Amino acid sequence: MNSDTGQDPRTFDDLVAEAEAAPTEGWDFSWFEGRATEARPSWRYAESMAHRLADATAGLDIQTGGGEVLASAATLPPLAVATEGWPANVAKATALLHPRGVAVVASPEDAPLPFADAAFDLVTSRHPVKAHFAEIARVLRPGGAYFAQHVGPASVFEVVEYFLGPQPEEVRNARHPEQERAEAEAAGLEVADLRVERLRIEFHDIGAVVHFLRKVVWMVPGFTVEAYRPRLRELHDRILAEGPFVAHSTRHLFDLRKPVVSNR
Repeated sequence: MNSDTGQDPRTFDDLVAEAEAAPTEGWDFSWFEGRATEARPSWRYAESMAHRLADATAGLDIQTGGGEVLASAATLPPLAVATEGWPANVAKATALLHPRGVAVVASPEDAPLPFADAAFDLVTSRHPVKAHFAEIARVLRPGGAYFAQHVGPASVFEVVEYFLGPQPEEVRNARHPEQERAEAEAAGLEVADLRVERLRIEFHDIGAVVHFLRKVVWMVPGFTVEAYRPRLRELHDRILAEGPFVAHSTRHLFDLRKPVVSNR
């Protein structure tokens, strides 16, 4: 930072090159420190998840990423398993979680869960690409719970639509919590709690935008710097002139239960 002008001395090319060189494996977002901010949901998912894990006997974390959220829990169940579909994340999660006694299973996001019926009393997930509620219900024991934080509809769409233009309503409303509630109930799960929040995000430089789109690849499919260089440069100039680029994430918290079937 130039102390005389208050302006970042790094050029557009400097910022973009730095973002392109940054690794994207896992769900560690520490690279954004000082470059982007995101408000966090009031329910403090990682802490709440840790409390659930401490009381569980068999836990499954779905689409664990690099395992960072699961590894943040001080106490894990006696049986702890995680799944992940992206090979680079599988390797990272294995290195992080195996020392904690967690088995990491490579499993595609859209494949059936590779576990027996009623194998777990707790299933967790932070930001699954898609929650397959029928499979979650199948692997849960009666009385077990699915506790997860999902990405909601039109999340960070200020960024998406800046690059892709206005999106149709069916795209904007994908991942709607009420739609997912209906899917969960159709799978036989009961909704104990469902909370929704919309949260402010600020991108303070174009490097943060580039790194975000390289890391969260489904936001702008096929994103490359070269393909979007003119729009990136325009956004860089806008940030310099007007300040941070503001977007909003949407998050919802699911606490679902598998009913205990009475024998009466």
